[in-house]
Amino acid sequence: MHIHILGICGTFMGSLAVLAKELGHHVTGSDANVYPPMSTQLQAQGIELTQGYDPSQLDPAPDVVVIGNALSRGNPAVEYVLNKGLPYVSGPQWLADHVLQGRWVLAVAGTHGKTTTSSMLAWVLEHAGMAPGFLIGGVPQNFAVSARLGDTPFFVVEADEYDSAFFDKRSKFVHYRPRTAILNNLEFDHADIFPDLPAIERQFHHLVRTIPSEGLVIHPTTEPALQRVIEMGCWTPVQTTGEGGQWQARLLSDDGSRFEVMFDGVLQGTVDWDMTGQHNVANALATLAAARHVGVVPSLAIDGLSAFKSVKRRMEKVAEVNGITIYDDFAHHPTAIATTLDGLRKRIGDAPLIAVIEPRSNSMKLGAHRDGLPQSVVQADHVVWYAPANLGWDLAATVASSPVPTKVCDSLEAIIAEVKAQVKPGAHVVIMSNGGFGGLHGKLADALQ
Repeated sequence: MHIHILGICGTFMGSLAVLAKELGHHVTGSDANVYPPMSTQLQAQGIELTQGYDPSQLDPAPDVVVIGNALSRGNPAVEYVLNKGLPYVSGPQWLADHVLQGRWVLAVAGTHGKTTTSSMLAWVLEHAGMAPGFLIGGVPQNFAVSARLGDTPFFVVEADEYDSAFFDKRSKFVHYRPRTAILNNLEFDHADIFPDLPAIERQFHHLVRTIPSEGLVIHPTTEPALQRVIEMGCWTPVQTTGEGGQWQARLLSDDGSRFEVMFDGVLQGTVDWDMTGQHNVANALATLAAARHVGVVPSLAIDGLSAFKSVKRRMEKVAEVNGITIYDDFAHHPTAIATTLDGLRKRIGDAPLIAVIEPRSNSMKLGAHRDGLPQSVVQADHVVWYAPANLGWDLAATVASSPVPTKVCDSLEAIIAEVKAQVKPGAHVVIMSNGGFGGLHGKLADALQ
């Protein structure tokens, strides 16, 4: 079958393409912006990519067109599909019908940490010999690919609350029907499609409604929004993590790189790993609970976590030039920025820390999180903000109240000049964006040579 994917370079759609290819289909696709890591992964899989949405790519007609949620009415390829009456489907629906049917689905939902936690969970199951399938919105370094079918009933999916397609405004995750569900955390996000936090809570409750009574829901005790979701009605056993929960961690190092794990008050073992930050300790506890639900004993799962290598673009060290370390990170919400910088600060001590931040997510572009930005960077010594001409709100005025020295730049060249003026050997530079950022990481490394 010939499957053509519109919006193929999104992390979800690119992963879907890998699974469709593995199922034996002929897969092609197109996107407005073809950039790594997804473009390189797709090309390595032999999947033909077209830049742009000219309708000629749909002639001869494919058997089915999978339409990504970034595409809307008015897009030339979408209009052609509708006018010609070509069969079309959303990505989550295609995944549910062709991959997830009959599998034991382990879904990881939440505002933050979905990609990292689903990568952790897939790796822990792999380490335990369970050969799971997975679809992750990033490239886990333990696997070097973002999706695979797997050889067993178990399938780990990153369960996103974003909408499914222009014709299906339900959250993607309502299609997945998990048996094991991690609800990691819940804050207001996706201001382009949700009016407020209660609207997102309602979608999370739609997910809870689909989980069988023989399944398991895992959530931290410290998230009032998730507590409200559960109180709307839950027909499934629940396990809790964190303070006062069934799964707890006792830190053996400030940066979270070593901690003991307790379940129902009983010591299960010690995690000693390369990750840092309280948020990753929380991700680990949820992973251990989910793995135990499918039969992985905590001691074996803890052993797996100690060999976990994180995800590309999650505090990934991309260069070291003249004693200056450069990291690539996906953080695009004030909470994620704050926890990521806090974890790095605890690891590097008093070393100089410079953050370069692009407010690129749809919510950021709408200014939904701007009030949280000035305080999110308190662990940095200097912050460079990128304000492109089309941002639509006054970033400089927003960050003027930040307690950290800041500079707002409107070009990559200005950013590079500012970082060069600030850094010295021993410094750490974190580049934070949920997009390609114009290849800034490589350009900065070259400029520092």
